[in-house]
Amino acid sequence: MDKVPLCLDLDALRSFATGIESGSFALAAQLLCRSTSAISAQLKKLEAQCATPLVTRQGRHLRPTASGELLLSYARRILALNDEAFYAVKGELLQGEVRLGMQEDFGESLMPGILSQLSRQHPGLKMTARIDRNRALTDALHARGLDMALLWQPEACHPNLLGECELEWISHQEFAIRPFLERGEPLPLVMFETPCIMRERATAALDRAGIPWRIVFISYSLSGIWAAVQAGLGITVRTRVGMPANLQRVCGKLPSPGYLGIELRQTSGPTDAARQLLQQLIKKAVAAF
Repeated sequence: MDKVPLCLDLDALRSFATGIESGSFALAAQLLCRSTSAISAQLKKLEAQCATPLVTRQGRHLRPTASGELLLSYARRILALNDEAFYAVKGELLQGEVRLGMQEDFGESLMPGILSQLSRQHPGLKMTARIDRNRALTDALHARGLDMALLWQPEACHPNLLGECELEWISHQEFAIRPFLERGEPLPLVMFETPCIMRERATAALDRAGIPWRIVFISYSLSGIWAAVQAGLGITVRTRVGMPANLQRVCGKLPSPGYLGIELRQTSGPTDAARQLLQQLIKKAVAAF
C-alpha cells in the first residue's frame, strides 16, 4: 500500500504567505490576529514538514528561499481554492466591483496584501486600484471615479481617522546634515511639487526654527523622491511607511514636522458587503503601522 502523502497545514501556509507578502511575520501576526510566537511556531512546523528552510532575512526584510518561493506559489493557489470553497458553501462569495485609491506611501506596503486576500477569498469580485497623490484621489472621489481612498489627513482631530503617523526627516545614511547647520548654509530639500502637505510641514518647521533651506529636487512621484534621497541630493520629509532600507531617520538635529492622520474616505451612498470587507481589511492593516 502506498504511503499517504503528508497534508500541509493550511493555517501554517496562510501565516507563511501573509508574512512574505507583508514583509514581516510580526505584521502577519497582527493581520491574522495571532501572537508572533504562534506565527513563528507555524513557520517552523511548515519547514519541518517540507524538510527545508523557507525564509531568509536580508537586513530588515524577509525573503523566501528558492524552496520558499516555490511553496509560496502553491500556497497562494491552495489558499485561494480553500477560501473560494468556504465562501461558496456558505453562499457568501462576493461579486461586483470596488474601486480603491491609495496615496503613494501606502501602495507598496498595503496594497499587495489587501488585494491578494480579496482575490483569494472572492475571485468573482473585480478590484480596480489606483495609486496617486492626495489631490488626485480626492478629485476622483468627488467625480465618483473611486468608491473609497486611503489618504493623508492633516487635521489631527478629524473624526474619520484610522490612525496617525509621525513625519520624519529622512536622508541617505552617508548624507551629513551637521555641516549645513554649522555653516548656516541652506538645507537641500527633495520634495514634491506644490501643493504638498509634507512639503508645507517641512518648510514651515524650518522657518520657525530659523533654519535656511532650498529645494534642490522636485519630483512628481514618490519613487522619484526616494531615488533622489538615495542619490544623496538632499533630505526629505515623509513617514516611515515604505521607506527604503538604505535610508535613515534624521534624529534630534531638525525641528519636528509633526504628525499626519490616515483617513479612509468613501463616496456617499449605501455600503455593500464588498466595500465593508475592504474597509475592514484596510483598518486592520493600518492598525499594524
